[in-house]
Amino acid sequence: MTVARSVALFLLAAVAEIGGAWLVWQGVREHRGLLWTGLGVVALGLYGFVATLQPDPNFGRVLAAYGGVFVAGSLIWAMVADGFRPDRYDVIGALICIAGVAIIMYVPRHP
Repeated sequence: MTVARSVALFLLAAVAEIGGAWLVWQGVREHRGLLWTGLGVVALGLYGFVATLQPDPNFGRVLAAYGGVFVAGSLIWAMVADGFRPDRYDVIGALICIAGVAIIMYVPRHP
């Protein structure tokens, strides 16, 4: 159950961070206004909170692993929200990042 909870928290964090950054981008770069930008800032703050809920107590480990989730999630977000088409190198890189997440977070460690 701990792995399932951790994965769910990573996915929630990715939606909050990537979605927040996208909203800020839309508000500023696409001139959609302060409401979009403000909602993005709120979502980014939510991301910071969600990261603290990970069961692993090590900040560095959690954030390092989340980096891989962010890479893969950003490509997926871009496909859904912006019609981006990743090439095979994008996909290979994202898969390598997800493998890194699994190694960093879920390989059993012995004290």
